Amino acid sequence: MHEMSIAVAVVEQVEEAAAGLANGTGTAPSAQSVHLEVGELAGVVADALAFSFDLACAGTVLEGAALTTETVPGRARCARCARDWPTGMPPRLSCPGCDGAATELLAGRELRITEVRWAEQRRPVATLPEER
Repeated sequence: MHEMSIAVAVVEQVEEAAAGLANGTGTAPSAQSVHLEVGELAGVVADALAFSFDLACAGTVLEGAALTTETVPGRARCARCARDWPTGMPPRLSCPGCDGAATELLAGRELRITEVRWAEQRRPVATLPEER
């Protein structure tokens, strides 16, 4: 289940951002919510990611934070005729116009944090293992 490793990576990135907001005070804002863009071709199961995110947040500045995901539809472009089309799921990767197989994926593989909402409440910044 690679969704757990994705959730852990998201938590680590948000904790790093929170530590940066601590301004040397040793306390960071708690995260209320995290919004992710997830491409439909990224191979991520939304329910598994949500479950993993809840587990990964325990004991961090993200504990209790809500996760919202936005699916980014897959899009491809034909190298031969320059036509764009939605790939759909399962993905159609040959051009519907000329049946060309030389395609470029334009969208659908995204996996990025697009927004973090911070609470007024501040929590102690966790010490990373290499800092201990």
